[in-house]
Amino acid sequence: MELFKIGFLSVTIIDVVDIFLVSFIFYKLYSVMRGTIAAQIFVGLILILAFSFVAQAANLKAMNWILRTLTDIWVIAFIILFQPELRRLLVLLGRNRLIRAFIRIDVEESVEEVVGAASELARKHHGMLVVIVRSTGLRTFVETGTTLQARVSKALLVSIFNPKSPLHDGAVVIHDRIIEAARVTLPLSQTANIGDTILGMRHRAALGISEQADVVALLVSEETGKISIADTGILIRNLTTQELRHELYTRLSLHPIKSAKSIWRFLKLNG
Repeated sequence: MELFKIGFLSVTIIDVVDIFLVSFIFYKLYSVMRGTIAAQIFVGLILILAFSFVAQAANLKAMNWILRTLTDIWVIAFIILFQPELRRLLVLLGRNRLIRAFIRIDVEESVEEVVGAASELARKHHGMLVVIVRSTGLRTFVETGTTLQARVSKALLVSIFNPKSPLHDGAVVIHDRIIEAARVTLPLSQTANIGDTILGMRHRAALGISEQADVVALLVSEETGKISIADTGILIRNLTTQELRHELYTRLSLHPIKSAKSIWRFLKLNG
């Protein structure tokens, strides 16, 4: 169905939809890369593509040949240059609520055990770093640690993060109600400070994994005993036990009625 004409070109609804989708994809790509060196490279590629269209319209044969040669390899170059950004974009797509509706997670019992362990470790000023997987697993990172495949419990987490334990360095990865591994090595975020505060290794590791995967990372500072969480590359610091519980239940999208029952069951069992 023709909407209007621009000279000899006729514009249809399909053309408008096509332009909108392409613009949206380019906008999302730029949003993910904004503030990085990759953003400058991305703008350069857009300019090359635009110049290619101009050269083709003006029938510049030599320039067309050069640009056509470049476009034959631009897909491979794009993947190599923007590997971290493309991975981050795919993670953002995986965090979409529509996609999450088809993914079931079962961490209701785990939340209370993790909160209890965080509270005790914070009181003792023992460091802690726990990654709770929200959708896809972290097999690549889990393989860097010590496999446990143990049921989540407060006692086990407190034991793991005891400074005298050989497993206390690194992170613990939890998937559903299972501790998959301990002493896991995580990628560090490029963010080294927030305001005037210089971030330690645990904070940067928590931010780093939350930027690259669909997870919620919880940490306790060994120096200050403060509890923080990282989600989608955002760090929330200085949480109380009650605030931590609320944040975890909210961010893990647990059913409110089931969550209330789990909290009551945990409080009843633990006096």
